[in-house]
Amino acid sequence: MEHIVIIGNGIAGITAARHIRKLSDKKISIISAEADHFFSRTALMYVYMGHMRWRDIEPYESWFWKKNRLELKKAYVERVDTDNKSLHFKEGGSITYDKLIIATGSVTNTFGWEGLELNGVQGLVTKQDLENLEKNAPNNKECPRAVIIGGGLIGIEMAEMLRTRNIEVSMLIREDEFWASALPTSDAEMISKHIISHGVDLRNNSELDKIIGDADGNVKAVLTKDGEEIPCTVVGIATGVKPNISFLKDSKIETDRGILVKRNLQTNIENVFAIGDCAQQRIPVGLRPPVEAVWYTGRMMGEALAQTICGNPFNYNPGNWFNSAKFFDIEYQTYGWVFSEERRKDYEAQFHWKCKSNLRCITISHHKDTGQFLGINTFGIRMKQEVFDNWLNEKRSVDYVIANLRKANFDPEFFRRYEKEILKKYQALNETATL
Repeated sequence: MEHIVIIGNGIAGITAARHIRKLSDKKISIISAEADHFFSRTALMYVYMGHMRWRDIEPYESWFWKKNRLELKKAYVERVDTDNKSLHFKEGGSITYDKLIIATGSVTNTFGWEGLELNGVQGLVTKQDLENLEKNAPNNKECPRAVIIGGGLIGIEMAEMLRTRNIEVSMLIREDEFWASALPTSDAEMISKHIISHGVDLRNNSELDKIIGDADGNVKAVLTKDGEEIPCTVVGIATGVKPNISFLKDSKIETDRGILVKRNLQTNIENVFAIGDCAQQRIPVGLRPPVEAVWYTGRMMGEALAQTICGNPFNYNPGNWFNSAKFFDIEYQTYGWVFSEERRKDYEAQFHWKCKSNLRCITISHHKDTGQFLGINTFGIRMKQEVFDNWLNEKRSVDYVIANLRKANFDPEFFRRYEKEILKKYQALNETATL
């Protein structure tokens, strides 16, 4: 019986395992050093905040694995020997495979700052990070202040988590506004004001110089490049993530930032594949980055690879970009491409609308010459991914999209609607619009 071994039990690896089982009777082994069972990584913050228990973020009951003949092993893979098709564990022992799927995800990205080894310095990627945060920042008496280095989605999650326990938070970001590297200025300005309204000390144009420890090896402060010392007992590193591939350094598997794969997700080694955050496309798909640390792309890779593993060759095709997140009270969705000023394409024009409450806004991107709809950011207004996906595939015009926004809205029945206000502003700015 063919033996499929999967390293990693995150969304990519478990999706691959589930779909391989649906399609075949192959032997499947799943190896992870992080947790006994698959859990919803995007829900880590809700465990710390007390909204959910750990067992609430495990999608499958404990009997699921045995029933579906998915063998679980908790171990750390230290070395991959592709010549002999074997994996060697840090704890001792080994396992052989016929086909290998590497789905090891991401680790916190750091930049060599002094003091990273101190107690209280951590990221927020793994189960162990959550456990460390519970230990390092149990409440505002034990942790009166935390400093978060960087912004983005991990940074804002950490800030919200800590504020629910009344811990003072300072956030150091290099940009003029929060996440200005990813958002248009108007969007970033609105989110920055919202973050500040929740008691976060948001420090723009500020960079870390070093982390200062006490005599016992614990964090006591950070020093910025401007020379300011900020006392704290926890330092959250939110400067992005990188593929978790250090264990492959002595293997024959080709890597760059991540594990290099073809569109069918195979590496340079026959019968060895990589999926999820750790995979890097040799030829990027459209405007997408070659490494995508996104939950749903990991799931899609797992589904695609399962087809190939089971004899139905299939290329990874993620379709139109989309993503969602939450910034304290404001829900964020993005469909297609809406670039920040520094990344904006020459052909891209943008239309902005914001409500008076400063809690809802949209930015719609379109081709400045043809008027073709390219993408939308929406904050505080829930939109349907399927509708925008169709409009992008149909290459609808920006005029059409704005005239039909009500078709994409899926806010609850009694929520206030803003389509008329958005249309009115758009018409005022575009007298020739054919709506």
